[in-house]
Amino acid sequence: MILTALLLMQASAQAAQPQVDCKDPMTQMEMNVCAGREYQAADRELNAVWKKASQRAKSVDKDVGDGTQQRELLAAQRAWLTFRDAQCSFEANQYRGGSIMPLIRSTCLTALTEARTKQLREYLEFPG
Repeated sequence: MILTALLLMQASAQAAQPQVDCKDPMTQMEMNVCAGREYQAADRELNAVWKKASQRAKSVDKDVGDGTQQRELLAAQRAWLTFRDAQCSFEANQYRGGSIMPLIRSTCLTALTEARTKQLREYLEFPG
């Protein structure tokens, strides 16, 4: 029963999303929607890379035996999330009340998320 309710809620949410061609957005609303989608894709990629980085830190800690890598990586990620959200709010709030505000926020979130994903990938590639 709960699963059915969740599926209905998901279907309603998907139906509420406008159908937008992000290859050529023409209106501000379409640009906002497309920027939001870009951020969602960047966030999914970050979460996938984060999972690998977290597993690597756990593995390193197992070899060393002190838990430092995992604690420090988690602390860094939490601090980065706080920074990202604050920075993007700051940037978007310069356009408070304007229809471009969601575009500015999503664009900022995407850029910072992609940069963090790159940092985590570099950690994964680091020998050791």
